[in-house]
Amino acid sequence: MRFASIGSGSRGNATLISHKETTLLVDCGFSARETEKRLQRLKFDAGDLSAILVTHEHADHINGVRVLARKYQIPVYATAGTAAGLPVDTKDLVREISCHESFSIADIEIEPFPVPHDAREPSQFVFSDGNHRLGLLTDLGISTPIIEQALTLCDALLLEANHDMEMLDNSEYPDHLKYRVSGRLGHLNNVQSAKLLEKIDTSRLQHIVAMHLSEKNNSPNIVAPLFAEALNCDQSWIGLAEQDTGFDWREITNR
Repeated sequence: MRFASIGSGSRGNATLISHKETTLLVDCGFSARETEKRLQRLKFDAGDLSAILVTHEHADHINGVRVLARKYQIPVYATAGTAAGLPVDTKDLVREISCHESFSIADIEIEPFPVPHDAREPSQFVFSDGNHRLGLLTDLGISTPIIEQALTLCDALLLEANHDMEMLDNSEYPDHLKYRVSGRLGHLNNVQSAKLLEKIDTSRLQHIVAMHLSEKNNSPNIVAPLFAEALNCDQSWIGLAEQDTGFDWREITNR
C-alpha cells in the first residue's frame, strides 16, 4: 500500500491511497483542473481514480469534487450528513456510508470513524490492504477514545498538527476565528497532536506525516521536535505535508 498528498492546508486538501489496482482520492479541495495538474506531478491520471472519499463538506475539502466526479464518473463516498452538503448534481454518484461500519472499495478496506468538527457529519478513515493499516486524521478539535482506538497499531499515520497556540493567540485573526480554530470542534494544535501520539500504540509505525499545518499560525520547526519527542525518534523522520506540494509517494513495506 502506498500513499501521497497533492496538498494539505486551509487552501485545499487531497490525499491518495493506493493498493494494487485501486486508488482512492480522499477529499478534493482544489479545482478539478488544479487537481489533475497536481496528480500529474505524481505521475497519476485522474481518470484512473477508483473513488473519491469525502471527510466533510468544508470548501477546502470539496472544491473540486463535483467537476472531477462528473467528468470521470467517479463514485463519491460520504456520510449522509456530508453528502447533504455536496452539490445537488453529484447525488447520483454518491454512495452513503456510516461512520460506524467498515466497507471495502475493491482492493482497499476502509474503517470510518466519527470526529468532532464543525461540520454536518464529519468522518476520518483507517485504510487497510489486509496486512497494513494507514490512519488519516485531520479536521478535529479534540481526540476521543474512539479515535485513539482506531489509530492504534497503524503502520502509517497522517496526523493533523494545525496550529501553535501562542502563534494563534498573537495572530491577526479575529477573536471568533481564534475560538473556532482552537475550540472543541476546530483543529488540533501541535501539543494535542503530540499527546495523541503518546496515547496510542505506535510500535508498528513506518511513516508519520504532519498534515494541515496552518501557513500563518504554525511552523515545521515547531511541529517536528514535538512529534519526534512523542515518538522518541529523530526529527528528520517526521514527514511534513505542504500546502503547495503535499508530499510524494510513500510506501508501507513488509517487515
